[in-house]
This record gives sequence, structure tokens and C-alpha cells, in this order.
Amino acid sequence: MKKAAEKQLTLREKILESIRDAILSGQLNPGEKVTEPELAERFGISRTPIREAFRQLESEGYLTVVPRRGAVVISFSEKDIAEFYAIKSILEGYAARQACVRLADREIERLTAINDRLRLAATSGDVKQFLKIHDDFHELFSRSSGNSTLCDLISTLAKKFQRLRIAALGYPGRMERSVAEHEKIIDAFRSRSVDLSEKLVRENAEESGGLLIRKGEPLSSHPTS
Repeated sequence: MKKAAEKQLTLREKILESIRDAILSGQLNPGEKVTEPELAERFGISRTPIREAFRQLESEGYLTVVPRRGAVVISFSEKDIAEFYAIKSILEGYAARQACVRLADREIERLTAINDRLRLAATSGDVKQFLKIHDDFHELFSRSSGNSTLCDLISTLAKKFQRLRIAALGYPGRMERSVAEHEKIIDAFRSRSVDLSEKLVRENAEESGGLLIRKGEPLSSHPTS
């Protein structure tokens, strides 16, 4: 039973990665259908793990499951992008403000170590790995704010709009700039500069949103019939 469960998990992960990669690479466009029968035939499995994968991808902002239509690639408008990054900047900025006076020296050193890992990930060009480490950085200072409800809100929001964040980080030079922005944030934490730490964290979020809007990231279109 355990091996069967592990095999199903592996298949579900393969489905998740396959759909994510197809959307991020433009093989699947905003508004396009993702059909269960096609995936079931492709992976040689039942529709149950496919539906489970669809639910997770819906929570990550890749798909929306429409009654009688199935799963459709989510379309993001410029307004959606602007609203997400505005909320993200406010919540994370407030978390940074609260964390600034609470962070222990050892936690600030951990932030430095995480940012060193980010620098290596940026050099390799691995956006997905960069995002995972990036989340570790932001989660550390968010948890240090002492506000668990705030942390949960930030985590839920970041997960729902994961696709936007990967798209922003994928632009040339964005990962390297993010590392440099984090260095300034760490310095602000180390000097206990409350106002500056909030300002820098908010700017870190706003830069990614502004980049997507300026570049006209193709994350919206008319749904296919």
C-alpha cells in the first residue's frame, strides 16, 4: 500500500510539473483548456490524481476549474497584478517593521546565509529553486514578526500567485537585483532601522509587480471555446 501511495504521489507531481512548465513556457496559454482525458491517456492513470493536481494548481494560481468546462489556464489582468503586489508589499512591509526589533542576531545571520544561497541560485538561472529559497528568506523575517495570522495571510497569498512571481523572477537580471535588494534589507534589520526595513521590503515586492506590468507579461487573453 505504501509503495502504491508513493507511486501515485510521484505521478501527481509529474502532472503538476508538466502543467506548470507548459503554462510558464507558453505551450498552454491563458484561457486554454487542460483536459482530464488527454492527461489520463498521456500518463496512463485514472482521473483521480489528475483532479487532485488540478485542485493544487488552482490554489497556486495556474488553473481555474469551471463547471462543465473543466480546468482552464487562469488569465491575469494588469489590475490583478497591480492588486496582488500592492497587498503583498503592505503585508510584508508590516511584517518587516514588526520583525526589525524582534530578530535575534543569529536570525539575521541566517538571513545572510539564505541570501548567499540565493546568489548561487541566481548564477545557475534556476528560477524555481530561487523562488523556494526566496520564500525561506521572507518566511524567516515574517515569522519573527510574532504575528502568526499575518504570516499565514502572506503565505496563502504568495502561493495563490506563484505563477506571477516565477514570471517576474524569470526576467533577465531580476534574480540578481533581488539578491542586492535583500542585502539592503538585511543591513536595515542589523541596524534596527524600522522605517527603512519596511520601505525596502515594500519596494522589493513593488519592483516585481512593476516589472510585469512594464514588460506587458502575457498572462491574460480571451478564453478559448
